[in-house]
Amino acid sequence: MTSLTPGANCAVPAAVVRAELHWAPGPGVPDVDFSALLLTESGRVRNDEDFVFYNQPRHRSGAVRHLGKGGDTDALEIDLQAVEPGIERIVLASSADGGSFGQVPGLFLLVREAGTGAEVARFDMSASTETAFLAGELYRRAGQWKFRAVGQGYASGLAGLAGDFGITVETDTHPAPIPVPASARVPAPAPAPAATPAPWGASTPVAAPATGSFGSSAHPSWPPPPPPQPQQPTPGSPPPHSPVTPWPPR
Repeated sequence: MTSLTPGANCAVPAAVVRAELHWAPGPGVPDVDFSALLLTESGRVRNDEDFVFYNQPRHRSGAVRHLGKGGDTDALEIDLQAVEPGIERIVLASSADGGSFGQVPGLFLLVREAGTGAEVARFDMSASTETAFLAGELYRRAGQWKFRAVGQGYASGLAGLAGDFGITVETDTHPAPIPVPASARVPAPAPAPAATPAPWGASTPVAAPATGSFGSSAHPSWPPPPPPQPQQPTPGSPPPHSPVTPWPPR
């Protein structure tokens, strides 16, 4: 096995290799994910299908597969013979969710022969505030495949790393609400004034009766007739509403 430093490389003798990302999990350690990007000679992907990760675990060519996590390891399997002719490099990337790689102890990349499990190369990594890491890459050179240790960190996370290689990263398309200035706000309506009670002894206006046929039994005429006037007594007759007394008195 060859232990590499950043920028160093070695030959890959096997046709099918397994790339394993290792770390020491524990309390407060961020979750770590491993992924691969298949690049053309231009150094970019052809489309988003050239990005292999946990939500897209198999490349359409079958050359790269995401094997998934197992405790302290996340792994990819690469069949170098099945890589399409237009692909020149396979970048091995990682991302930290819930923290930075400075909080991930014991981080290293191991390349093995898939058939025998023999170790081809090991690359121990250290980081600080990076949330994404370009750990290493497999690349063609004079008809042969080689592995290079990279160790380049990204503070912008996996979105920043993937964007550098042409991956379309989805963003929130809903704009934030625009605050309304205080001068443009519509004031709330003023409360209605409280009713003022009528002074003591004041007469209360009489409401008009409901609409109907004037003079009918259901709707009395309006205004009502004046009350009957008392009759004036005539000479020689008794006053009204008094007992009748014989006249002249006895």
